Amino acid sequence: MQAPSRLASFPAGRDDRLRIPACLHERGYSLRPLHDGDLPWLQVLYASTRSEELAAVPWPESAKRAFLDSQFALQHQHYQLHYGDSDFLAIERHGEPVGRYYLQRNAPDHLIVDICLFPQQRGHGAAAALIAHSQDLAAARGRGMTLHVQADNTAAQRLYRRLGFMLVEDQRSHLLLRWAPA
Repeated sequence: MQAPSRLASFPAGRDDRLRIPACLHERGYSLRPLHDGDLPWLQVLYASTRSEELAAVPWPESAKRAFLDSQFALQHQHYQLHYGDSDFLAIERHGEPVGRYYLQRNAPDHLIVDICLFPQQRGHGAAAALIAHSQDLAAARGRGMTLHVQADNTAAQRLYRRLGFMLVEDQRSHLLLRWAPA
């Protein structure tokens, strides 16, 4: 992967940074604000989310890399432009980046802009614990949570439904889900 260039910097963020839940801290996880030096591994993380999709595409590897680089840059720019007041956080385990968590904590609902872990980190409960912790924080403020999930991402949909998210709208390529506090 090429090092990203000309990408917008991460905003300064909020003063009340989201903290890692105790159950994850005990397992060596932490959260920290993202900075421009994180862009190379974020680009690799993004590519990991598209590898299965691109495996069947008969392009040379260099074309796939160029495509993924451009798609990452577009996604990054979109998130910065439309969700600039979000928490842009690195999920680390034992000091090494294992994923990202972008959370917008505004009224009326908090929005999970993006949560993603490297493939070897998925399925071990870290995302579920982080989202459940975020739900507790939203509920304490009397707010719900929303998110979009790809319509074909059944594993993520199972996780979100297990955490109480319900379908609000089928938008064809994505589903809008919402969780409301009890």
